Amino acid sequence: MDRRLSILFNDAQKKREAFHGNRITFSPKVFIPLTKLCLDRCGYCTFAEPPARISSPYLTLDEVLSVAMAGAKQGCTEALFTLGERPEERYPVAREWLNENGFNSTIEYLSFVSGEVLRQTGLLPHSNAGALHQDELALMKKTSASQGMMLESLNPNLECHKNSPDKTPERRLTTLEAAGKLSIPFTTGILVGIGETKQDTVEALEAIASSHEKYGHIQEVIVQNFLPKKGTSMHKHPPCDKNDFLETIAVARQILPGEIHLQAPPNLSEDFQELLIAGIDDWGGVSPVTPDFVNPEKPWPELDLLKARTHESGFSLAPRLTVYPEFAKEPEKWLDDTLHFPVMDLSDAEGLAREPLGHDWYSGASVEPPLLIKKAEKENSNVKNTELSGAVKEVLEGIQMGQEPYEAEICHLFSARGRDMEAVFEMADQMRKEIVGEDITWVFNRNINYTNVCTFKCKFCGFSKGPLSLNLRGNPYLLSLDEIASRAKEASDLGATEVCLQGGIHPDFDGDYYISVIKALKEQVPE
Repeated sequence: MDRRLSILFNDAQKKREAFHGNRITFSPKVFIPLTKLCLDRCGYCTFAEPPARISSPYLTLDEVLSVAMAGAKQGCTEALFTLGERPEERYPVAREWLNENGFNSTIEYLSFVSGEVLRQTGLLPHSNAGALHQDELALMKKTSASQGMMLESLNPNLECHKNSPDKTPERRLTTLEAAGKLSIPFTTGILVGIGETKQDTVEALEAIASSHEKYGHIQEVIVQNFLPKKGTSMHKHPPCDKNDFLETIAVARQILPGEIHLQAPPNLSEDFQELLIAGIDDWGGVSPVTPDFVNPEKPWPELDLLKARTHESGFSLAPRLTVYPEFAKEPEKWLDDTLHFPVMDLSDAEGLAREPLGHDWYSGASVEPPLLIKKAEKENSNVKNTELSGAVKEVLEGIQMGQEPYEAEICHLFSARGRDMEAVFEMADQMRKEIVGEDITWVFNRNINYTNVCTFKCKFCGFSKGPLSLNLRGNPYLLSLDEIASRAKEASDLGATEVCLQGGIHPDFDGDYYISVIKALKEQVPE
């Protein structure tokens, strides 16, 4: 590697670490090719097909739901809808199918099936429908957690785009701008090696950066390398040079605002681990269910392999949603009201996807909680600091030397994943042994909820009752002092040594009420 590239990669890595730490994310998804008919005829594309080569212009709703449900069972959180652009403007068969099924456009049908996937499977739709008008983007926002469109290049004279009316720079930039005005979490990107110059690439990246600086809506930029494919007009075109590709990723990291996530598809590189050198922080969507229909000859890497290679490079791997954490944690600004709960339901405290993938346990649920570390694995665990990623390793080594962790360092521990998380558990367990030994204590008690009537209206509470909460489960109640004392006596007879009094903040109570409760209890069970 020459010195110039080495410096460029080093600077890209420093910027990535400053904004994203040492975590690499990916989205567990299903890939749903709603239609392969397309208005455009790009010189590198094998996704688009003429009507004679397909059995139906569009997937039916049942076909879409079948794929989505299979993905949900495998722990996916994203339903990626990829489709040709405005096929009804080129193919009468597409227009006829839409009319027969009660839809005015492909986008209207996409909005419908996205809503059904969201409602029936819980997967979060991401629509990649190309260059859209503002009203179309607004329609899709009602059912899609995020949207995307590859900018590709701003060179208007590329041979590969000469038969593609929706690939003009003006159409693409107008879509990018409209998405910003509508506060849509947006994914865009560039193609490398399709005939563009380095100056073209810089101009495209600067245009993306400029749009984001106005609206803050670009959540992710994809840098994708061109590979020639049989059956396309570019089948003899040379593939993107590896060094040029890695250089472009590093340049993108430097040009783009630091908070934008940078992705390169792992299935399009022979050694995808090298992409980390150039400054990416995301692997994109990886599916355990469906192939990459845009690049079907390039299978996704197995998740275990992806995780292993990521860890070998000194990073932790974490699943994310189709909408990135920064946007998921501000739903009022970035999401339609219909998406607030579905996004929250799938996300953890950081706005990432909840782990383990596909497990529906939550506090208070009737299902058993998942074992993050199986007993046999724990007994044989020998997590060495050399296996850990940078930030967590540094914090744990400092604690071992007796240092007091700062707030930012504690946050690193809270964000630990995989082997990093196991190492945090191991150290906590060792400290527990040193401080209190092997004795685990508990108390035999009974909870007495003496009233569910409450002055306050905490939004997370399903227990309290007030004028605005009568629609929640249960009726308002207030136990008598005799009933409270009776329940305490019953607990004592069964061997309890404690009662825990919990209730709403009743509007009629003052301090004397609580004293009377204690007196009634002590008269009944003085011990």
